[in-house]
Amino acid sequence: MKAKELVAILKDRLGETHYEWKLENKTNKLRIDQRSTGKGMDLSLGDVLTKYDERKDKAIDEVVYTIEQTFEALKAEKEQGFKDLSNVYPVIRSGSFPKKSKEGQPFLTSEHTAETVIYYALDLGTTYRLIDESMLSQLGVPAERVKESARFQVRKLPTHVKKDEVGGNIFYFLNENDGYDASRILNDAFLKEMQSQVEGDMTVSVPHQDVLIIGDIRNNTGYDVLAQMTMHFFTVGAVPITSLSFIYEDGKLEPIFILAKNRVKKEQEES
Repeated sequence: MKAKELVAILKDRLGETHYEWKLENKTNKLRIDQRSTGKGMDLSLGDVLTKYDERKDKAIDEVVYTIEQTFEALKAEKEQGFKDLSNVYPVIRSGSFPKKSKEGQPFLTSEHTAETVIYYALDLGTTYRLIDESMLSQLGVPAERVKESARFQVRKLPTHVKKDEVGGNIFYFLNENDGYDASRILNDAFLKEMQSQVEGDMTVSVPHQDVLIIGDIRNNTGYDVLAQMTMHFFTVGAVPITSLSFIYEDGKLEPIFILAKNRVKKEQEES
């Protein structure tokens, strides 16, 4: 299938009454603007065409759903805006994630670890919108108040975990599929509660947005399993964050590779 054929299918599925379509032939980049809101989105057709070769009509269904949900979110944002701060949550992203929106507005962020950054999102039901400075001005409250409220809201999210044992090591998986699974790493009370159950080294991993893994590492095999596990989740996640895991100790997170270096250095000094 070629890009023009794909655009024709999308027009047929979504119609031309509510949307304006503009295809950049050189880059296969499609611009879709919604007439009612004046809002738009860009779609890379190369990615969609690759998925179509593998998954056929299912790939078309997925991209149609994505377009519909994106514009539903934009519509909800315009109609609802910030009713209050109870629909604002923190989200974890990799350190390489864009710091500005496509319109050039800086996102609201906070430092987290050397590998991760905290962003803030306006929850719109089936999706959410990352908060940027232009949205802050609409809200009319200080950035710090938004951040504090988001951290408070994440503590209200359920923290049910599934337990698995591999090679004498225990792993706990949190996967609520609400878009904020990785965000639970910011729930200090939850982490401390899990620490009380851990007998070995406690590790915390957020390989992608929709999973949080807590490890009770009791032998060297556990670290090997953890490394393979996080790399797998990192590669299959829709929104990958980091394949590195963290040691949780005294309320702090330290990347495991840093801890490993320190241990090696200490062992060498003692010998």
